[in-house]
Amino acid sequence: MESFFQRHTYLLDHTDLSMTRPLMNDIDWKYRLIGIKGPRGVGKTTFLLQYAKKNYSLSVGRCLYINMNSFYFRGRGLVDFAQEFVRRGGRVLIVDQLFKQSGWREELCECYHTLPLLQIIFATTTVEEPGTENDELSKLAHFYVLHGFSFREYINMQAGFDIQRVTLDDILEHTEEVQKSILMKVRPWIFLQSYLHHGYYPFYIEKHNFTENLLKSINAMIEVDVLFTKQIDVKYVSRLKKLLYLLVLGGSESPNVSNLAKEINTSRATVMNYMNNLEEARLIHQIYKNSNAEGPKKPARVLTHNTNLLYAILSGAPSDQEVMETFFTNSIWRHHKVETRKPGLFIIDDDKRIYVCDKNAKKRIKDSNIYYTRYNTEVSRDGDIPIWLFGFLY
Repeated sequence: MESFFQRHTYLLDHTDLSMTRPLMNDIDWKYRLIGIKGPRGVGKTTFLLQYAKKNYSLSVGRCLYINMNSFYFRGRGLVDFAQEFVRRGGRVLIVDQLFKQSGWREELCECYHTLPLLQIIFATTTVEEPGTENDELSKLAHFYVLHGFSFREYINMQAGFDIQRVTLDDILEHTEEVQKSILMKVRPWIFLQSYLHHGYYPFYIEKHNFTENLLKSINAMIEVDVLFTKQIDVKYVSRLKKLLYLLVLGGSESPNVSNLAKEINTSRATVMNYMNNLEEARLIHQIYKNSNAEGPKKPARVLTHNTNLLYAILSGAPSDQEVMETFFTNSIWRHHKVETRKPGLFIIDDDKRIYVCDKNAKKRIKDSNIYYTRYNTEVSRDGDIPIWLFGFLY
C-alpha cells in the first residue's frame, strides 16, 4: 500500500493545475460511483489526477490514485485492495485502466455494496462491452464523458485566456455580438490550422512527434479498446484497420457497404458492426439522413471523428471541404443531433439547416432558412457565420 501512496504523491507533484477541463465543474461529485468515459488520448489520467490534487491533501491519505496496469493486480483483485484502503482510513479511490481487468464491472458493484464509506472514481473506454447496457453497474454508476480539446479550450491553453462557452442559438441568432466578444480578446483564425492538425488531443503539449503518437493511439484503440472489449478475435484486426482507412479515404462519398465487405473479405452485416465499433471508439462519426428511422440503416456520410485523425490517417492532404465538415460535426455533435441531406448540408436538431462552404462559394440553395457557415474567413459577412465560431460550443 505504501508504494501506491508514494506513486500517488509523485504523480500529483507533477500534475499541472493551470488549466482544468470544463467537465470538472459539470460532474456531481457527491455520487459514490463515478465513471469517466473517454477515448484513448483525450486526457482521462490527467483529469483524474487534477481532481485529486485540487480536492485532497497529500498528507491525510484519504484519497488514492491507482493504475490497474500495475502487475500487483495480476495477483490481487480490486475488492481486496479497496477493503484494505478503507481500513487504513481511505475514502476516495481513483482507479485508472480498470476496464482491462476481467470481471471489473462486478468488482465495482461489490465495492459499492460492501464498502459504504468508499467513493470510487474510475476511468473507462467509450467502447461498451456486449450485453452491459442495462447491467447492475450501469444502474449504480453515474457516467460522464471526457472529450478531446475543443477549439475554444485549445485557444485558452495556447494564449492563456479564459474564453467561455457559447450556445448554438447565440451563434445562429446573435452571430455579430458573439463574434465581437471573442475578437476583442483574440483572433481565432490564426490558431485554427494548428488546432485542426494537432490540437484535439492534449498530448500535443508533450512536444514529441504528435502524428507518431496519434498513430500509436489509433492502433491501440483498435487492438485493445475495440478487439478486447468487443471480444473480437485478434486475427481480424487487419480488417478493422483496413476498413477505417477505406472509410477515411472515401471522404465525402456515401459508404458502399457491399464494396467495403468485398474489400475486407467479410459480410455486409459485419461491416456495419465494425463501423459501429469504430464509432464507439471515437474514430469515425456516422451521419444519417434520418436517425429516427426504425430498423437497420446505412449512414449517408462517414467522417473521421476529429480532424487530427483525418490528417494522421491520410497520407496526402485532405480537401478543405472535408476538413471543415469534420471540424463542424465534431464541434456540434456532443449536445445536438446531426443529420445530413446532401454534401455540405447538415440538419441540426431536426429544424436547423446549416451549409458548410468556402467563403467564395455561391449560395446555391435559395432558402432563407438555411444558415451558411464559411471557412477561409475570419469574420461574418452578409449574415453568414465564420466556421471557427462553432469551435466555442464546448
